[in-house]
Amino acid sequence: MTGQYLKGNVNDMKLLLAICVITLSGCTGLPDGVEPVKGFEIERYLGKWYEIARLDHSFERGLENVTAEYSLNNNGIRVVNTGYINKEKKWKQAEGKALFVRNKDEGYLKVSFFGPFYGSYVVFELDKESYHYAFVSGPDKSYLWLLSRTPTVSNQLIEKFVTTARLLGFDTDKLVFVKQDKDE
Repeated sequence: MTGQYLKGNVNDMKLLLAICVITLSGCTGLPDGVEPVKGFEIERYLGKWYEIARLDHSFERGLENVTAEYSLNNNGIRVVNTGYINKEKKWKQAEGKALFVRNKDEGYLKVSFFGPFYGSYVVFELDKESYHYAFVSGPDKSYLWLLSRTPTVSNQLIEKFVTTARLLGFDTDKLVFVKQDKDE
């Protein structure tokens, strides 16, 4: 009886492990039609970025003055996201880490803010000349960001972002344009 019980538990554990692997690998996938930029240089990407626009999610809902700061550390890339909660009149900060999914010269990373759970971070458009702006998606088309080195961008860049994202199948009607009027 004990051997049968253990065998059942081992099979259940294998099934659970398989489900977890499938689920977690889906979080680091690429959205259909979205390709990471090639020739990506992490050293040039490091530093502070301002969030100009996003598709909203619970972890960012209500945040203004959102920035992301990237730096190298012993474990890969340190990520510090900061935003202001106007309702509460306070700053919120989350620290995580990022690793390359395939090659270091490809804008395809995975980011974790919660232990072993990673989500895709796909840079699919980038100002390669000056690294002034980046279009970024997550593992599917419900995640989308326009990042810039400055708190404001031109209308032409916003139009390019919206057009590019719409052509790729993102729901650009749901974009949130982030207020950038405070410094930490």
